[in-house]
Amino acid sequence: MPPETIHELLKLGADEDPALGAPGRAPLTYRELRGHVARTMARLNELGVGRNDAVAIVLPNGPEMASAFVAIGAAATTAPLNPAYRADEFRFYLTDLEARLLVVEAGSKSPALAVAAELGVDVATLSFDARGPAGLFTIDGRPKTSGTRGGYAAPDDVALVLHTSGTTSRPKIVPLTQRNVCASAANVAASIALARADRCLNIMPLFHIHGLIAAVLASAQAGASVHCTPGFDALHFFRWLEEVRPTWYTGVPTMHQAILGRAARNAAIIESTRLRLVRSSSASLPPQVMAEIEKTFNAPVVEAYGMTEAAHQMASNPLPPRLRKPGSVGLPAGPEVAVMDEAGKLLPAGAIGELVIRGANVTKGYKNNTQANATAFTNGWFRTGDQGVMDTDGYFRLTGRLKEIINRGGEKISPREVDEVLLDHPAVAQVVTFGVPHAKLGEDVAACIVLAEGAAADEQSIRAFAATRLADFKVPRTVVFVAEIPKGATGKLQRIGLAQKLGLA
Repeated sequence: MPPETIHELLKLGADEDPALGAPGRAPLTYRELRGHVARTMARLNELGVGRNDAVAIVLPNGPEMASAFVAIGAAATTAPLNPAYRADEFRFYLTDLEARLLVVEAGSKSPALAVAAELGVDVATLSFDARGPAGLFTIDGRPKTSGTRGGYAAPDDVALVLHTSGTTSRPKIVPLTQRNVCASAANVAASIALARADRCLNIMPLFHIHGLIAAVLASAQAGASVHCTPGFDALHFFRWLEEVRPTWYTGVPTMHQAILGRAARNAAIIESTRLRLVRSSSASLPPQVMAEIEKTFNAPVVEAYGMTEAAHQMASNPLPPRLRKPGSVGLPAGPEVAVMDEAGKLLPAGAIGELVIRGANVTKGYKNNTQANATAFTNGWFRTGDQGVMDTDGYFRLTGRLKEIINRGGEKISPREVDEVLLDHPAVAQVVTFGVPHAKLGEDVAACIVLAEGAAADEQSIRAFAATRLADFKVPRTVVFVAEIPKGATGKLQRIGLAQKLGLA
């Protein structure tokens, strides 16, 4: 039987093989990682945290974040949060998660600390020696005498909870079990034929499903190693490439484009570093970019299709010699994938409908959200909200979006969340946030605003106001002031198509 828990999955690596690494750091072997996980589990239990207790993790990218995910995830429920969030965002997430513990780096100045104190959430600090093996840390906190479900998590325990942006103002909690995340890790590893000798250079943020599963857990599934950078930086990428000498990396289209922009001046490093493959996911990869990456690195590009509710991967283009189709998201790569009409009927090849999935990696449903679950599942299939079509070879292609979510370079943004912040501005009477096309990001955030009678505001002041309440990637880059917001035929405000109506697309 394949592993169904993170604890069991980590047993697949050979004792002396590297598990975690980082530029400028000695690697951590699988034997050392397993010992570290056992010590972390015992420490969490001392702090009153056990199975299915939510632990909010606010750490910078790097090997400690990766090892915190697997070590805490083996014994409790991890809830990685974007360190760039503002206080209001941390207040929402810590409350909604019912967090039992907040983990931050020693010396952290994160606004999450003040919010945790306000909410009565216990705080633990993570310390590490930058001269020691990558990923080793200790956790300091206040011991608790209260009973907790200790020991390693079981397959149906929740390993990871992430919020996914919804078309309503309230993001939805996606609980992913140990079985879900292990199944998805196995799917990714199989689709790109990961092996013990593979080395992944992780440039993805580790508060997103993409980096957590495709880079970290899929590598562990294969007994391979993942080398964690401090976060994507096109200026440093080729230096990392030269030092780590990875066999592959996974990223979003904006990262690939930024790398291509600096490839010509790093030709010698590219020539000396042979990548086995490059993987792309989280947003559509333009076929022209795919062709340029393959030409630059002399390696195949594998484009995959994923989402949080599927613990990341749903479909993927296969490796050569099998056919890869630029512009498609490939073949089912783990779960079953089909096309469904509004009535719940599965459609044949060539018919456009909503892509639906089912399988061991798919969440059983959103937490505490019966309304969302009622619309998200039909006859056991999860509705992705993406419109698409299957060709006669079984490859899937996305043709549009049925949801209003803005996909900014892989960052999913709820327009209603931005609306509610902007409506607090004293000069704003009405607002509709929507997506506009962007050459590199795919989409960016825009807002259409009707000012209150007699009030005045400009784009700069609106953006500055939003920046005090929202993470930077959610702040509208374009603000349009109108006397009346365009409406659809029924008189309803419509986000989809608004960019075209306003001449922004």
